[in-house]
Amino acid sequence: MTTSSSVPPTSEPWPDAAKYPPPTVAAAADSPTGSTAGSTAGAAADPAAGPTRWPDATPLPPAGAGGERPAEALFPPVALPPVGPKGRASWAGRLRTLPARTWRGRADDARWVRPAFLGLLLATAVLYFWNLTASGWANAFYSAAVQAGSVSWKAMFFGSSDAANFITVDKPPLSLWPMALSARILGLNSFSVLAPQVLMGVGTVAAVYATVRRRFSALGGLVAGAALALTPVAALMFRFNNPDALLVLLLTLAAYGIVRATEAASTRWIVFVGVMLGLAFLAKTLQAFLVLPGFALVYLVCAPTAPRRRLLQLLYGTVAMVVAGGWWVAIVELMPASARPYIGGSQDNSFLSLTFGYNGFGRITGNETGSVGGGGRSTFLSGGAEGGVLFGGPGGAGVPGGTGTPGGGGAPGGGGGMWGSTGLTRLFDGDIGGQIAWLMPAALILLAFGLWATRRHPRTDSARTAFLVWGGWLLSTGLTFSFMSGIFHQYYTVALVPAVAALVGMGADGLWRARHRLPYAAVLAVTVLVTAWWAHQLLGRSSQFVPWLRNAVLIGGILAALALLFSTRIAGPTGRRIATLAGLTALAAGLAGPTAYALDTVSTGHSGSIVTAGPAVQGDRGGFGGRGGFPGGGRGGGTFPGGGFPGGGRTGGQNGTFPGFPGGGTGTGTGTGTGESRDGRGGFGGTGGMAGGRMGGGGMGGLLNGAQVSAEVADLLKQDADKYTWVAAAVGSQNQASYQLASGEPVMALGGFNGSDPSLSLDGFKKLVAEGKVHWFIGGGGMGGGGMGGSSYSSEIASWVSSAYTAKTVGSTTMYDLTATPKSGS
Repeated sequence: MTTSSSVPPTSEPWPDAAKYPPPTVAAAADSPTGSTAGSTAGAAADPAAGPTRWPDATPLPPAGAGGERPAEALFPPVALPPVGPKGRASWAGRLRTLPARTWRGRADDARWVRPAFLGLLLATAVLYFWNLTASGWANAFYSAAVQAGSVSWKAMFFGSSDAANFITVDKPPLSLWPMALSARILGLNSFSVLAPQVLMGVGTVAAVYATVRRRFSALGGLVAGAALALTPVAALMFRFNNPDALLVLLLTLAAYGIVRATEAASTRWIVFVGVMLGLAFLAKTLQAFLVLPGFALVYLVCAPTAPRRRLLQLLYGTVAMVVAGGWWVAIVELMPASARPYIGGSQDNSFLSLTFGYNGFGRITGNETGSVGGGGRSTFLSGGAEGGVLFGGPGGAGVPGGTGTPGGGGAPGGGGGMWGSTGLTRLFDGDIGGQIAWLMPAALILLAFGLWATRRHPRTDSARTAFLVWGGWLLSTGLTFSFMSGIFHQYYTVALVPAVAALVGMGADGLWRARHRLPYAAVLAVTVLVTAWWAHQLLGRSSQFVPWLRNAVLIGGILAALALLFSTRIAGPTGRRIATLAGLTALAAGLAGPTAYALDTVSTGHSGSIVTAGPAVQGDRGGFGGRGGFPGGGRGGGTFPGGGFPGGGRTGGQNGTFPGFPGGGTGTGTGTGTGESRDGRGGFGGTGGMAGGRMGGGGMGGLLNGAQVSAEVADLLKQDADKYTWVAAAVGSQNQASYQLASGEPVMALGGFNGSDPSLSLDGFKKLVAEGKVHWFIGGGGMGGGGMGGSSYSSEIASWVSSAYTAKTVGSTTMYDLTATPKSGS
């Protein structure tokens, strides 16, 4: 397991590689060595000059009397990998040698490195493809948009929820395009929808490996790749059809690009970074830019060129980012509203408004008009043990909230309201910790150590640059997630996985190299101990899940730490063997917990809007409201006075049951009152949680998990479908998606995802009905606006339909035939 960062002899992984030495760069103006561009280039071009060093790199001090070197030796300077020929004339040769180069890898790699890397990618693919179709449509909200895009190019371009282009999803469409193309090629099914996400996961593992391997050892890259692949939330989201998979892949490629750009002050790579960030914006809007300040600052400080040129290059990158992310926005904003679908999630049919409001700063402040948050921080569920108000945001009178949530003084969670507690420990608490936090303490320790170890390195040192890139990503994104007051779901933490994995791989590389020195062996031992102890704590939150693993991880970590310390006292092969065994044990102890969670994740189907990885845990957030859950309060007791919402049915009134929503439909699940929930697959759990079992018509009346559609209803929707623009209309996109996917025909999503978008007024709906464009109206569905600070159009339409037309019950579904003669007086 020994590694080295020494520079091996140059070889030729492609034809005429000797003609293309590593790129040379002019020494920065503030070089401490005072070297010139000419001397640097000459040293790089002359093989007799020895290994190529980074510009500004100063020689390492000689070893002291005791054979000790300062901390810089942990990350010694290395040469840039050889670059291939450039230009169109070189393409044929590079393509011809691509298979051999892909198998062999870098010329300086040992023969085991590339097979190990390819084996890692293969193992990742097998893990992520395993049992893939068990999740069915996964998030039906996006699957319906994929179905629409698979039959309509216009729907695909805009990201419409239906092929008739009534309304879009509440995100840009880029993440939908690979799935829609896959569905066009393979046919619409669960595999064709989810397979692109798996490939994105494999690509992300490869990108993290390549970025780490660029400067560190193959061992560091392999550890980073394995840590990413086995993180539970990665095993979840790279098998799920939310935009997060594409977002993480693009951000990882941007990190690779910024590392490449900083190596040689490359304008081309800076432009590449801008393109990746722009495309990431088209995947999940402003979340893509959480890493941007850190990336720009690292390049501005560390690039080996003059400050003026650095600023100019960053300007080029900015232009590339605006073009890559702005072209689609410009088309949408400039196109007449009548020629395109309504922008879902917005209150004014503007993508810019959606970007900076509901999907942007509203996530930070909690002021998300039209969302389940209610248009202001903690307005959705307020009050506490003395009683509260549900949906008390602007535009709604509110409904008495029963006994409120446990803890008093509003929704529990230290200011986080319904989305859980905010603060520095948010990412470590409850069920969030089991998603991402297994290796986060180690990553933070190794980040601090890496920055300390490179503190005296030159400004342009590539090792410190790598720590700054990944550390900036982790801290900027992690702190934002920790303190944001708006909508926050556990699976958002997948955006942290590449940074955590890379920091672990890079730090482990340096410490392993210096393991024979007691101070560094001690740091490595402490990191192993902390990681094992933390895994012991996380596994304790799911005490019934593989109960023997918890103590095994802790014991393994303790033994590995002691062996690492002991190996420093033994010279020769025996000491190396002890250290190797200790390293393997430490790796197993650190990855055993997340691996068990990842295996549990891939063995179970996940569907709905809110999903989590791993087993049920104690102290999770349930669905809403910190460790409490959605209404009821106490230990699973309490219901809404009056039994439900207008137009909805009643539940049995036990264990925090949840009433129906506008237009009909009955919640059937009951809360467990145990503080444990699975993942949103079966509604919501947690103390006082909302419907611990599945809910009739979908979670929260179809808002979160859609509806169970019978074959009889699907057949009814298909009848004479070609006569109508929409075979049905339903409130809320999840509800709509269920019926559209079951029938394969366009269904109108009134009010968008939450049912609160002013996408169509009552008069507009009446006009469509009069023109014979809508066949059925389906009762039940989403919130319907009003109390969430959004539009009440959908509720008005549902009320008009129920008063003007006769309900028809098909199985458990309430339907209204809009082609029938309305009731007299309607």
